[in-house]
Amino acid sequence: MDSPQQQHQHRFFKALFVFENTMNTELVRSLHVYGFENGKDKQVEREFLFKEKGPYVEMVANPILRLRGFQVSELFEGRVIGLWLCIFAFRAAEFSPSFINFPPKLSISRNPKLKSIPKLANDLQMIFQLSCRTEYQEPLKSTADEMHELHETHIDRRRRRPERSPPLFCQDLNCFPNSVARCEDSGSQQIEQCATGNMDKKKKRAASQDVARIDLKDLEKYFDLPILEASKNLNVGLTVLKKKCREFGIPRWPHRKIKSLDGLIHELQEVGRQKPEDEDAAMAVERRRQMLEEEKESIERKPFMEIQKETKKFRQDIFKRRHKARALKMQN
Repeated sequence: MDSPQQQHQHRFFKALFVFENTMNTELVRSLHVYGFENGKDKQVEREFLFKEKGPYVEMVANPILRLRGFQVSELFEGRVIGLWLCIFAFRAAEFSPSFINFPPKLSISRNPKLKSIPKLANDLQMIFQLSCRTEYQEPLKSTADEMHELHETHIDRRRRRPERSPPLFCQDLNCFPNSVARCEDSGSQQIEQCATGNMDKKKKRAASQDVARIDLKDLEKYFDLPILEASKNLNVGLTVLKKKCREFGIPRWPHRKIKSLDGLIHELQEVGRQKPEDEDAAMAVERRRQMLEEEKESIERKPFMEIQKETKKFRQDIFKRRHKARALKMQN
């Protein structure tokens, strides 16, 4: 319960941490952190039952984290506390839209059953709205101020830009001052040209139904292309494609990772065509190539995966060899 002083103060959302039970994945626990105008914070722990059949249910939650003495600064994604694994971590003070990753279980667009537990769904919705506003608008306010504004209004305010009317000239500089009729004709022609130019520049937006039908399999077809070309092939804008990626848990478009692995595989194929005399070396090259192809297939299936450390080290070794070869060639 809030104190009498806190009840009369405005509170704003500061952090959210969601944990999944490692023994029973249907049990989910959340930690909500709210701030008040007097500088004090309040932590609220909630526990939910994510049923496979039927709506989700909120249960009575004991303050496990507070009893164990954990601080909010010590929590992060992947942290294990007893039987609870942190699957989502958000701090308003350290927020960056490029690093936020909604698991499928916590994505409102992919999991509509979250609406049955509004205390968790509302906070997740505010974080999603903030990520859209922060990534595609100029940072006019701090993240804490925007969270305060979103918590009070619960409305996603889109930034409105004033419409600029085409310039109207009462006098054509190419005419004499007394030729009023010519000025009116030239002015009307300029207005028509501006209007037709604006109509040509406008692009047709994809229908909301077509955007909603895009699934992960549709995105997988274009992982080997840059994100701009992929958006053109999908007939959607770049902003819409980035939003869809966040819905499916893809923090970054995987084109560069796949292209890098393709380059390494091509490099090993060239080495294999030279037929090295040492059979052990040839077998090592072939094993390395197979590992890279398997890693590439894994990233295509799970685009949120990062390139393995061993692969990064191997890529760095190849870059060093190329640099040394260029240096020797320049000296010769």
